Amino acid sequence: MRVLHHGKVMAEIPNQALTDDAPVYQRPMKPWQADVPRSVPADVKLAAGGDLTSALKTLLASPNICSKRWIHEQYDSMVQTNTVDGPGADGGLMRVKGTKRALAMSLDCNGLWCWLDPKLGAMHAVAEAARNVACTGATPVAATNCLNFGNPEKPEIMWQLAQVIDGISEACEALGTPITGGNVSLYNETLGEGIYPTPVVGVVGILEDVDLAVKSYFRKPGRDILLVGSTKTAAPAREAVEFGSSEYAREVLGALWGYPPSLDLKQEAALQKFLTEAIQQRLIESAHDCSDGGLAVALAEAAFPLGVGAEVKIGSPGEAPGIALFNEQPTRVVISCDPKHTKRIQQSTVQYGLSAEFLGQTISESLQIQVDGKVAVSAAVSELRQV
Repeated sequence: MRVLHHGKVMAEIPNQALTDDAPVYQRPMKPWQADVPRSVPADVKLAAGGDLTSALKTLLASPNICSKRWIHEQYDSMVQTNTVDGPGADGGLMRVKGTKRALAMSLDCNGLWCWLDPKLGAMHAVAEAARNVACTGATPVAATNCLNFGNPEKPEIMWQLAQVIDGISEACEALGTPITGGNVSLYNETLGEGIYPTPVVGVVGILEDVDLAVKSYFRKPGRDILLVGSTKTAAPAREAVEFGSSEYAREVLGALWGYPPSLDLKQEAALQKFLTEAIQQRLIESAHDCSDGGLAVALAEAAFPLGVGAEVKIGSPGEAPGIALFNEQPTRVVISCDPKHTKRIQQSTVQYGLSAEFLGQTISESLQIQVDGKVAVSAAVSELRQV
């Protein structure tokens, strides 16, 4: 690395001195487990069916899922008129003035998942941030982080920190997003109790032609809706265990158990590559990742901006309808497209080792979801938007 000032070299240091040869802390560490049941508690009853509209409304109003517009409207998000997509989208998008290029950016972290499993939770933070960037059409190229923890002088907190760093490293290598820098915030405690381990990860991507960028929301009625994602799904018993870390478990059931969802980084990398290439080929009109709240929340969020809803039919083989609608399995993106492109998209996903499940079509001002042929969600988009 070389630093110049008016053409004069002011500092010069080999990159290896900042990476492989950098000092490594050797603090005491102690493996730690979150004090939660690791299987579905006996008193928890997963929804067997019926109308789940009220559950969807509860999730849409929950602190982690509800709109943060009231916050980001309080500051100027326009960067010298270069902002293309501001706060609220999967990834922010900013044009590089004087070129066709744009930069896409996203921040992500699920502190609860990092508390339940620090390494896996950190991998999810990287994967979701990169996935959000890919949903714009940009190629994720680099990452940064802010690592927020309790007191690292406590062996169990130091273990959490080490596990998170290992998880970030593994995910960044798999997704081709090297860490360019970062910072830490330590000793975050109240009455001796540390915060959730919270490694906030930021990913930036490059979009060669800003005119190719897609939105995260449905554009017009009459478009096909597909769920593109991993072909690897958890067994129903395992999925029920992972469901305990979901927003539905906390907000609707008032319970917490299990682990974060499993994550296959090879499938995640394939999904992101598919998205960027399909968007460049103008096959996709909108792309929105499934994360907090699962598929039902993703469909509702995609409907809000323009009031374009959806009529969707899904199955729930071997699992409760509530899990099918609200599970937070990763490596899934809801896309909409012109029906003439559906077959080509499905053929393309096969080449990437992915699946593209046809869900239904966009419609005007209504969200209708059937599970196993029975109505599970039925509401006007405007009604859901106002919860």
